[in-house]
Amino acid sequence: MTTSGGTTATDSPPGVSFSEACRLWLRIGLLSFGGPAAQIAVMHRLVVEEKRWVDEQRFLNALNCCMFLPGPEAQQLATFLGWTLHGFLGGLAAGLLFILPGSLCMLLLGVLYTEYRDIPAMSGLLFGLQCAVLPILADAVLRMSRRVLRTRMLGLLAGLSCLATLLLQVPFPAVVFTAGLAGWLWSRTNAAASTSRKDIPGPQPRLGAGHRWSASLTVLVVGIVLWFSPLVAAWRLQGRESVYFQSGLFFSKAAVVTFGGAYAVLGYVKQQAVDEYGWLEKTEMADGLGLAETTPGPLILVVQFVGHITGWRYGEGLPAAAAGILGALLATWVTFVPSFTWIFLSAPWVDSLPRIQGATTALQWISAAVLGVIISLGLSLADSTLISDVPLMGTTRMLEPAAAAITVLGAILTWQLRAGIAWVLLCCASAGLALRLLI
Repeated sequence: MTTSGGTTATDSPPGVSFSEACRLWLRIGLLSFGGPAAQIAVMHRLVVEEKRWVDEQRFLNALNCCMFLPGPEAQQLATFLGWTLHGFLGGLAAGLLFILPGSLCMLLLGVLYTEYRDIPAMSGLLFGLQCAVLPILADAVLRMSRRVLRTRMLGLLAGLSCLATLLLQVPFPAVVFTAGLAGWLWSRTNAAASTSRKDIPGPQPRLGAGHRWSASLTVLVVGIVLWFSPLVAAWRLQGRESVYFQSGLFFSKAAVVTFGGAYAVLGYVKQQAVDEYGWLEKTEMADGLGLAETTPGPLILVVQFVGHITGWRYGEGLPAAAAGILGALLATWVTFVPSFTWIFLSAPWVDSLPRIQGATTALQWISAAVLGVIISLGLSLADSTLISDVPLMGTTRMLEPAAAAITVLGAILTWQLRAGIAWVLLCCASAGLALRLLI
């Protein structure tokens, strides 16, 4: 099958119509709770095992490629699978339908948050969600550690990355770039030092015919134009100091450097939006993550919440509610347009990318560094949630008993009772509500 851009996708299995595929992508979008691991598992079960629309090897190759790219791997995988079946339009439909349910939910939750969060009932629910985020994040770190930290070197790298981010405030892009470059150099050095080994790759195959490169250039140009059009409009209308231009530029950077999915984005967003720009507070960051966990779709939609708060608080020329919605839509646009672009650029070469010498090692080192950044994020959120400043003989930092109790409840549900994320969020939010109303 040939796409409108001139690239070639695999032929669709007989009987798979575009409308049938769209119904499945929407179903996946509505069922995609629980973070990227659960979302990828749902796609594998439905697309590979039940429908048999894509074979196992093609699915794994696509997953490896998506893990190598910046951005949300689950959404990118859905886009690639849609591209495999029906070319460019299929990829666009699959990716959009995967995002749409969660995006609409987050938009509604953002409006409710800005309008009603000071009401005791709402503040209690948010307090419980903040506490629930901590064991959920810790569980994600443990799961990632088992997959990522395969050697002592990778463990050391994760620790150094955590310290560099938490104590030295090293920017996230610098951490990712340094880890990737070091991994690539390490791989090249080891390969050069052991050329007698039979498993050292030989000359790499060419990545396709000339018309594919031309099509890739077209995808790149169109993607860049769509990506930056809102930023140019904000610049022309309100200038470089406009919060829409500044936030759009920031989320555009995040779309380029955040390898490792949503939790990596959170580390970078917290570092910049909270610590550097001061657009929102740590507690608001935790609220956004808790709300994103309650909705379907990619967890990276938390950036939509951050954009909403930023626009609502600092947007000019519009009523606060409309400014918040505009900020949310801008953040979503500049986050996902690059994500689609990466996939449409790499999809034709997905079978060749894993064979590039040094790419696998670079990805492993980047993943370890990202894990360290996620750990630093968890420690920072734990500090803001569990520790309070008490005016006792000066300012004394003390453990917040209510927050600790709800966090322990979330930990018991997560590890002892093996409850799903939805139950953890529901129970902790209910406990926060009860405490706020009774105390």
